Formats: sequence, structure tokens, C-alpha cells
Amino acid sequence: MLSNDSESLAMRRERASLIANTGRRIGYSIFFLSLIIFVIGFTVEFNNLVAKTLTVLLIVGSIILAPSILLHYAVRGAEREEKEKS
Repeated sequence: MLSNDSESLAMRRERASLIANTGRRIGYSIFFLSLIIFVIGFTVEFNNLVAKTLTVLLIVGSIILAPSILLHYAVRGAEREEKEKS
């Protein structure tokens, strides 16, 4: 049976995992959207609006995706360490 500290730690780790997975999904979706906009802009007309939109999407995607990837690896590392101790 888990103690209160272990339960609390497991709940925080699960919440961190959920945040990391959601952030990764959103970040990769933003990058995919920027790829679609780039292809459309390249085939139709690559104007200033397309360039600005791509710039904003790539910056926002990076801001969301980078911490999410780090958090994902941190959670995986903590889970792996816990399994090794058991």
C-alpha cells in the first residue's frame, strides 16, 4: 500500500505527464499547421502575411514544445528510476 507521500508523488507525476503530452500534441500540431501554410503559400502566393504567420507559428510552437519535451523526459526518467529502486 502506498503512503500519502507516494500517492501525492504519483498524482503529481501523472499530472506532469498529462501536461507534457498535451503540450507535445499542441506543439507538434502547430508545427504541422505551419507546414501546411508554408505549402499553400509556396504553391499559391508567398506574401508578407504568410511569412509573418509562419514566423509566429514557429515561435509559439517552439515555446510550447520545448518545455513539454523536457518535462516528458523528466517524468520518464523519474518513472525509470522508481522502477530500478523497486
